[in-house]
Amino acid sequence: MIMTIKADKPFIKKVSKYFKKDQALKKEYLDCVSKIIKNPFDPSLKTHKLTGNLKDRYACSLTHDIRITFTLSGDTLYLLNIGSHDEVY
Repeated sequence: MIMTIKADKPFIKKVSKYFKKDQALKKEYLDCVSKIIKNPFDPSLKTHKLTGNLKDRYACSLTHDIRITFTLSGDTLYLLNIGSHDEVY
């Protein structure tokens, strides 16, 4: 299954800040998004459903510390937030 990915301006702005701090992160991000497009539940992404106030969202691991949160609607995946564990949860 191939997903369509959408992201709003705040998400894109936050991703850009991470790239300015760490250029190597850009490749990891692109690899991660490529995997998400093909299969949001690829085991290497460690995707899991969130609970509580974020119960309609999923999270996957970009790096050991950085997570991406998203929602799924049909064949569209909406990127919502990126950051450390404490920042996104």
